[in-house]
Amino acid sequence: MLSVALRTLRTRWTAFTGSFVALALGVALLTVTGLVLASSLSSTPAVRPADRVIVTAHDTLRVPTPAGDRTARLAHPRAIPAATVAELRRLGPVTVDRSPAGVHRVGVDADPAAVREAVGRTAEVLTGDARRHADPGYARDREALTAMNALLGTAGGVTAFVSVFVVASTFAFAVERRRREFALLRTAGAGPGQIRRCVLAEALAVGVLASATGCVLGSYGAPLLARRMADEGLAPAWFVLGNATWPYHAAFWTGLSVALCGAAAASWRAGRTAPAEALREASADSGVLTPGRLLCGTALLLTAAVTLALSLTGDPGDLLHRKTYVSRPMLLITAAALLSPLVLRPLVRLLTPLPGVCSLLIRENTSAGVRRTAALAAPVLVTVALAGSLLGATATLNRAKAAEARDRTTAAFVVTPADGRGFDERTLRRLRAVPDTVVSPSSSTAVHVLEDGVALIRSEARAAAPGALAATSRLPLAAGRVSDLDDDSIIVNEEWQRHRVGDRVRVWLGDGTPRTLRVAAVMTTGTGGNGVHLTPRNAPGAAADRVDVALAAGADPRAVATALHRAAGHHRVLTREAWLRATHPETHRTTRLGLLLVLGIALLYTGISVANTTVMAASGRVRDLAALRLAGATRGQVLRLTGAEALTVVAAGALLGLLVTAVNLAGMWMALALLSVRPPLALPWQALGITVAACALLAVVSAVVPAALALRRRAVDPAGFRD
Repeated sequence: MLSVALRTLRTRWTAFTGSFVALALGVALLTVTGLVLASSLSSTPAVRPADRVIVTAHDTLRVPTPAGDRTARLAHPRAIPAATVAELRRLGPVTVDRSPAGVHRVGVDADPAAVREAVGRTAEVLTGDARRHADPGYARDREALTAMNALLGTAGGVTAFVSVFVVASTFAFAVERRRREFALLRTAGAGPGQIRRCVLAEALAVGVLASATGCVLGSYGAPLLARRMADEGLAPAWFVLGNATWPYHAAFWTGLSVALCGAAAASWRAGRTAPAEALREASADSGVLTPGRLLCGTALLLTAAVTLALSLTGDPGDLLHRKTYVSRPMLLITAAALLSPLVLRPLVRLLTPLPGVCSLLIRENTSAGVRRTAALAAPVLVTVALAGSLLGATATLNRAKAAEARDRTTAAFVVTPADGRGFDERTLRRLRAVPDTVVSPSSSTAVHVLEDGVALIRSEARAAAPGALAATSRLPLAAGRVSDLDDDSIIVNEEWQRHRVGDRVRVWLGDGTPRTLRVAAVMTTGTGGNGVHLTPRNAPGAAADRVDVALAAGADPRAVATALHRAAGHHRVLTREAWLRATHPETHRTTRLGLLLVLGIALLYTGISVANTTVMAASGRVRDLAALRLAGATRGQVLRLTGAEALTVVAAGALLGLLVTAVNLAGMWMALALLSVRPPLALPWQALGITVAACALLAVVSAVVPAALALRRRAVDPAGFRD
C-alpha cells in the first residue's frame, strides 16, 4: 500500500497542497517560537553598572514557612542609613543614588570584603554578575522576556490548534472525495486495515516533507523575529538567539504528530468504505455526522459547559485571567465545528429565504454537499469565534474596570503629580488650604499576607485618611464601614482568605514591617483591582501620588478649580470626567500584539483551508456547472451562483462563530456579575466585520477562479464525463 500512497500523492498532489502548506507554516512558526523561547530562557542581562561594588537597600521580604523561605520584592525598601553611607565614603569614591525617600543605592570603588564589613546587615552588597540586580533595567528586561514568552507560547498553542483543525478537515474532505476510489480498492481485494494504512502513509509522507520544510523556514525566520521584537521594544535591546537545537526536534515531531492525528479519523472512515460504493452514482452526502463525530462534539460541549459551571460556582475570577479566556474558547469552537452539520442545512435555508432559482440552487447544493459546506464553514467559524471571543473578552474587561473606577470615584477634582514621583509636603499644605473642599491625599503601596501557611500573597494598596477617603470615594463594600478604618486596622477584599469584619490578620507592610491588623471592612472582589486600604501610618516610605478633592455643600466649582490650579502649581488638576478618560483601562501593548498575532495566524490558516477545500471540490462539480450551462445558464450566471453559494456558506460559518462568541462572553459576563460588576458586553464589531469580509473575499475568489477555468471547456464534454 506504500506504493499506492506514493502514486496517489503524485497524482492528487493538489488535494494535499493545503495540508502541506498548513503543516509547513505551522512547523515554521513552532520552530521560530521554540528558538526564541529557548533563547529567552537562557538569556542573562548584561552587567551595566560600572562600579566595582554596589550597595543597595534591602528590597526583598523574606518570610520563613514550613516549606522554606518565601520571598517577595518590597514596595518601599528602607533607605540605607546615613552612617553606613558615611562609612562607604571613607573606603573610596562613591556614586550615590538619592531620592526623596533617602539613599537606596551606592556604588563604591573599594575592596568588596571591606565594604561588607562596613555595611554589616544594614544593606545588601552586590559584586560580580550579581550587580545586574541593582540595575533599574534588570527587572524591566525580565518582565519583557516574561511577556514575550507568554505571547509566543500563546501563538504556538493556537498554531498547533488550528494546524490540527485544518489538517483533519482537509484529510476528512479528501477521503470523502475518494470514496469510489477506496471502494474500487476494496473490490480489488484490499482490506480495511490496508486502506487505513494507505491514508496514514499519505499523511506520514506529507508530514515528513512539510515538517522538514517548516524547520528550514523557521531557521531563517527566527533571527528576523528576534530582531523585530527587539526593535519594537517587545524584547530587550541586547536579546539575541542562542544555539539551542531542541526546538527543531520539538517542531518536527509535533508537525509529524499533527499530520498523523489529523488523518487518523479520516483513515478510520476510509477503512469502513464498502466495495458496493464503487457503483454509487448519487453525489449527495449521507451519514455526514458519524457516531464518533457526534460523540466527540457532544463530549467537548458538555466539558465546556461543566468547566464553566465549576468556575462560576468555585472561582469566578479565574475566568478573567488571560490564559483562561484565551484557551477556554478552544473547547467550544471545536465542539461547534464538530456538530456544525446538524445546523448547517437549516441555517442555510434561513439565509436564503427568497423565492427564485438562485436561492433554490444554493439551498439544494449546500444541502446535497453538507460535508463540503461544513469543511468550508468550519475555518470561518474558528476565525470569527477567535476574533470575537479574544477581542471581546479584553474589551469587556476594560469596560468593567472603567465602570468600577467611575463608581468608586466621587471626587469633583483629581490632582496628579507632573513628574509622576509624588507631591512634596508644601504642595499638600497649599491644596489643603483651598476653601470649600475636602482634600484626600493618597499614596500607592502594597502589603503581603501569608495564606495557608506557605503562600506569600502581594496585594496592591492605597493609603489615605479614613474621613477624607469616605468623602471622596465610594468603596464597593460588602461588609463594614470606611469610617471604622484606623491605624490598627485594614480594609481588605473578598479574595483574602480571612475577610470577616473583626478578624485580625498578620501582614507585612510596604517596607517589610510586620503588623497584625483588624479587618475594618470588606470590599467585593470586582475585576481584581480593588486591592486594600490602609492609613498613611501603615504606608511608611510611600509618597502621596494622588489627591482627590470633593466640594463642600454650596461650593462654586469654578472658583474651586481656579484655587486648585493656583495651589497645585505645575501639577495637573483634572475634573472627575477628565481623570476617568485619562485613566481609562486599555489593553496592554504586548497583550494586544499577541491577540493580533493569534488572529493573524487563524486568518492565514482560514485562507489555506478555504482555498484547499474549494479547489478540491471544484473537480467534483465540473458536471454540475456543465449541466447548468446546458440548461440555459450563461457563464456569468454560473459564476455569480458559485460566488453567492460561497458567500452563503461564509455567512453560515460567521453566524456560528458569533454564536460561540456570545456564549463565551456570556460566561465572562456571569463571572463579572458574581464579582459585583455588571458591564455591558463589548463585541468588537469592526474586527468581526473585517474578519468576515476577509473570509468572504477568500471564499469567493477560491470558488470563482476554479469555476471560471472549468467553464472554458465545452459544456457537452464535462456533462457526459464519468469518474
